[in-house]
Amino acid sequence: MKINRLAFTSLFLAGGATMCTAADVGADNSSAVIGFEDTGLEIGASSWVLDKTTGEIVPAPAGFVNEDPNQYNAFPQCQVDDGNLAIKCLAGQRPCPPRADGKPGVPVIWKVAPRSIANPTWTEWQGNGGGPVCLYDRNPEDLLPRIAGLIQREFDKLPVAPGKVTAQPSPHTLRGAETNFYAEATEQQFDTTILAQKIHIIAKPVQYRWDYGDGTSLGPTTTMGAPLPQDRWGEKTGTSHAYAQTGDFNVVLTTYFQGTYSVNGGPALPIPNQGQFSTAPQTVSVWRSVTRNYADDCITNPRGQGCPGATVTKDR
Repeated sequence: MKINRLAFTSLFLAGGATMCTAADVGADNSSAVIGFEDTGLEIGASSWVLDKTTGEIVPAPAGFVNEDPNQYNAFPQCQVDDGNLAIKCLAGQRPCPPRADGKPGVPVIWKVAPRSIANPTWTEWQGNGGGPVCLYDRNPEDLLPRIAGLIQREFDKLPVAPGKVTAQPSPHTLRGAETNFYAEATEQQFDTTILAQKIHIIAKPVQYRWDYGDGTSLGPTTTMGAPLPQDRWGEKTGTSHAYAQTGDFNVVLTTYFQGTYSVNGGPALPIPNQGQFSTAPQTVSVWRSVTRNYADDCITNPRGQGCPGATVTKDR
C-alpha cells in the first residue's frame, strides 16, 4: 500500500523541511516520517557535499567551491515512485531518536546523481554501504565539535617544513671539540578542509630536539641556537655537542609546532597538542686532530706537509 504525501499534516523543521507523524495515517503506525519535495530534503543546509576526509555527506558552507562531479541529496526511507510513501515501510523504518540537544532525527536514504543534470534520475549512494541512515538538522556550526576532534590528526598530516639544521664547523668537525648546531624554523600557514568546512591553520615553532647521532640528544628545549663567527668556532653553546669518537654521525632536528585553527573565517582556536616534524638526517664527519713537528718551513721545504701544493694526509 502507498500513501501520498498530501495526506499528511506537516510540522515545519529548520531549513524548510516538514515532518509528518503517524497519527495522521492511523494508530497502527507509531513511527515518524519526513515530508519532502521532489528534489529531496533540505534540512539545515541548502546543498550537500561529499567530504574527502571522512567520506560522509555534510552541509556545504557559504562560498564553498565544489569540484565533485556529483550532487547528493537525502530522500525519506519509505519514499517510492511519484512522491509517495509506502505505508508498509513506515512501521519498520529505522528509528532515529532525538540527539542530546533535542534535535529530531529523520531516516533517509542518500542518493547521488551527476551535478551537470538539473533534474536527474537519482540512484542510491553506496559510499556509506547503502541503506537508511539518520539525518539531523545540521549546519556548519553543528560540525564544530567534530572538527575539534579531527583537527589534531589533520595538523599532524600537514606538510610542515621542520626547519633547517646547520653545524659549525661542517661537514667536518673534530673529536672532543664543541660543534655548534643551530636551527632555522619559521611560522607557517595552511588552508585545508575538514567536513567540507574551510580551515585555516597557523603552525608556530616553539621547541626543538637535537639527536646528535651518537646516542645523545638535547631537548625538547625552547633554544634554537644561533650561528657563531668563525673565530669562535669550538666554543660551548646551548645547543653544541662534543663527539667522543670519530666517524660519520647522522644529526636529526625535530621541531615542535604549536597550532591554532579557524573555521570558515571564525576566531582562532588552539590545537590541543604540539605537532612534531623532523628533518632528514644530516651527516657530520668527526675527525681526530694530529700534531706534527717539522724542522723546515714552507720556504725551505715547499713540498712539506701542510704547505700549498703538498699531498694532504687525513687522519681519522
